[in-house]
Amino acid sequence: MVEPAGNQYVVARPVYSDILFDQEHEKVHRYHKTFMDHLRVCFSCTPQKAKKIALNLFPIISWLPAYRVKDWILSDIVSGISTGLVAVLQGLAFALLVNIPPSYGLYAAFFPVIIYFFFGTSRHISVGPFPVLSLMVGAAVLRIVPDTPEDSIVDSNATQNDSLIDQKRVMVAASVTVLAGIIQLLLGVLRIGFIVMYLSQSLISGFTTAAAIHVVMSQLKFIFQLPVPGYNTPLGIIWVLRDVFSQITNTNIADLVTSLIILVIVFVVKEINERYKAKLPAPIPIELIVTVIATGLSYAFEFDKKFGVAIVGKLEAGFQAPVAPDGNILQSCLGDGFSIAIVGFAVAFSVAKVYSIKHDYAIDANQELIAFGIGNIFGGSFKGFAASTSLSRSGVQESTGGKTQIAGLLSAVIVMIVILAISHLLEPLQKSVLAALALGNLKGMLMQFKEIGVLWKKDKYDCFIWIVTFLAAILLGLDLGLAAGLGFELLTVIFRAQFPKCTLLANVGRKDIYRNRKDYTDIYEPEGVKIFRCPSPIFFANIDFFKDKLTAAVGFKPLRVLRKRNKALRKIRRMLKKGELQVTPKGFICTVNSVNDSDEELDNNHIEELDQPTDTKDLPIQIDWTSSLPPNITVPTVDIHSLVLDFSAVSFLDVSAMRVLKESLKEFIRIDVDVYIVGAHEGLLDKLERCGFFDDEIQPSMFFVTIHDAVIYVMREKGIVESLPKYTSIMEKEKENKDNFIINTNGGLRNREFTTKYK
Repeated sequence: MVEPAGNQYVVARPVYSDILFDQEHEKVHRYHKTFMDHLRVCFSCTPQKAKKIALNLFPIISWLPAYRVKDWILSDIVSGISTGLVAVLQGLAFALLVNIPPSYGLYAAFFPVIIYFFFGTSRHISVGPFPVLSLMVGAAVLRIVPDTPEDSIVDSNATQNDSLIDQKRVMVAASVTVLAGIIQLLLGVLRIGFIVMYLSQSLISGFTTAAAIHVVMSQLKFIFQLPVPGYNTPLGIIWVLRDVFSQITNTNIADLVTSLIILVIVFVVKEINERYKAKLPAPIPIELIVTVIATGLSYAFEFDKKFGVAIVGKLEAGFQAPVAPDGNILQSCLGDGFSIAIVGFAVAFSVAKVYSIKHDYAIDANQELIAFGIGNIFGGSFKGFAASTSLSRSGVQESTGGKTQIAGLLSAVIVMIVILAISHLLEPLQKSVLAALALGNLKGMLMQFKEIGVLWKKDKYDCFIWIVTFLAAILLGLDLGLAAGLGFELLTVIFRAQFPKCTLLANVGRKDIYRNRKDYTDIYEPEGVKIFRCPSPIFFANIDFFKDKLTAAVGFKPLRVLRKRNKALRKIRRMLKKGELQVTPKGFICTVNSVNDSDEELDNNHIEELDQPTDTKDLPIQIDWTSSLPPNITVPTVDIHSLVLDFSAVSFLDVSAMRVLKESLKEFIRIDVDVYIVGAHEGLLDKLERCGFFDDEIQPSMFFVTIHDAVIYVMREKGIVESLPKYTSIMEKEKENKDNFIINTNGGLRNREFTTKYK
């Protein structure tokens, strides 16, 4: 290696095959652990390992001793109070999505926060109810304890039957939440937090947008105060709209006007908070302000009596006794529990990742699963419902100065104060106000429609994933929609892997750079050499596609050529034996006017021999397949002598693909086309060796380090000197431009400098 000049470099080295490279450079022997080695490590116990496990399981041990009280405590107090007030209101509002009394939303805003304080790894997310997750729990609740028109009538005086239904629904919500928590805990303990990676950002965006539409539909009955039952079936949104419009004349005008006024105020103030967040010391707590005003007005003017509006009603003070989940409910809600567990974790982890990058600290996906799992188990046991993180609430916690989960703990204290002491103050609050607050938090998710145009320009596959997931979740429901979206997403991955964009490469600018021959004008292709690139793994699903693309790239089917040549040899031998063909210095001369042997007869006799290598040792002359052959004997033309396969992007090769690849390479070799494989990584070479890929025809010597090494080797072996790139001496080129670098190919082209310049 010569010192670089400017932004160019100089390289002088031999042409390397993989064998030659390994001979010149000693490899480090690495010990690969066996399965038993991994088991020993897994079940071993040392003080260091115990300490590491404890620190991972209880992250609070790491960050709490390093807490900077003087610098952070005031910010955390302000943030905790602000977040706690928002959490109270969102807990009450999102409980309506679960179809249970509002007071149970406070439990969902309390217990998971306490658990996350000890087990969570994010410093900034606010744990608690999330509208999408609440709606998914509500869908399970409605399926097991469905609505009836009589039950759906919003009335301030709850009947005994309503109370019984509420108790059943609370039990369903709690059981589903415990089930989701158990699933999350198991996934975390088994260290498979990577499962969230299968939910792409496009899928999550499309799903949450559809969920926001479902939230809007579910709150219409509170905004209009109409007896609309919930539908947890495909096309449920259509049935809800049908019921709403069929009863639209029975709308409670007071509830409708209140909802619209609050929606407008909340949207406007949230827009102000977003636009002027850099200038505002803290976001305006508009939810708290409108709740206090609406509660005061409702209490002072007795809206429930004068206008017949639906109010929150009696809120039970204190905590509920813990309950065990219902086994029958768990069995019937396995699918719901899994969906809730995955979606809740995916949303929370996505938000946590944003803040971890912004504030430069690490989070652990598996530990997050454990934290949310334990939190949901505790929350469900105390009659709460599934928790994740709310985007708006987390934004409040971070923007008001929250530094650690001390702010989260203080927000839980605010919720606890409301539960124990002042929940009765919220009893006059209209349910339509809570519905409007729930809808007011959907702006961010509804604005995700803008992503369709952006994704269409960036990646059409991602755009289709968004659209399919959205439509599936809208039409089929959230659970089936998520499954359909995930299935379509995996289908796109399979499609891209099964049908890779294979290309023919060419030398660009007569340098050592090879690119798609269709993309550049100044390309150089050595005569008789094809360079084929596959940009994906090769496995059982795409090996046939790979073979078809390779055949199309070279312009002929090697097996057909091989069979035609062997058939021609068989016919030549028969004609020589019968005296119908004579050999002269100029070639073959046919002594008869016609040959009667049919191709069908030749095809059907010993057809397995046609796939074997051509053998001309018994013939009195060496046959040149490119020259003239005897009459009535034709074989397809082969215009290449070398095939270079670029495997630099092939990450793995399975056994099925290996078998087909070996057969394909042999077909080329048997028709005198030399095959070279370049860029294969060590793991692939080791696997080929273990699987017996090499034999007398396919040998390790066909593997080269780079495309350029293989091309130079082919040109040297075939004597293609006239087509070589133009070479100049180092001194001449340095005089012309001292910024250039020179690649001395050495070995075979010694003392010839290939001058190249990177830009």
